[in-house]
Amino acid sequence: MKKRILVLLITWVALALGASWAGAADAYHYIQAKDLNDRLGAGSPMIIVDICTKEQFAKGHVKGSIETNAYPVKTDEEKARLAEVLPKLKASADDVIVVCPKGGGGAKNTVDYYKANGIDEKRLLILEKGMTEWPYATEKK
Repeated sequence: MKKRILVLLITWVALALGASWAGAADAYHYIQAKDLNDRLGAGSPMIIVDICTKEQFAKGHVKGSIETNAYPVKTDEEKARLAEVLPKLKASADDVIVVCPKGGGGAKNTVDYYKANGIDEKRLLILEKGMTEWPYATEKK
């Protein structure tokens, strides 16, 4: 009987953890490079917020990106750079594409910041694999 209760308890904990991990994975929405490139080609309305460093942005960025140099979005100074874009985001209903070096932590920090400041998470998309994997033409600064 004790063994059966222990098995049930372990199963319940595993299911609970699995559900919480699945929920965490759904917290961020991604866009593949091809889909973003297609949107650019079609002239689809969107706001592209690039958080890459000055050096990386200068080497090449997605056409029409807003330069913030906020990567990795951990300090108050970096968050203040994102705050400068907030009025534009709030005045629009367009999707917001977040571009960072690799599409990881800095992009997630950006999404978290914008969600906390009133931007609907459904509008917030992260460029999958970030700028380092962007295979299409870029603009240089």
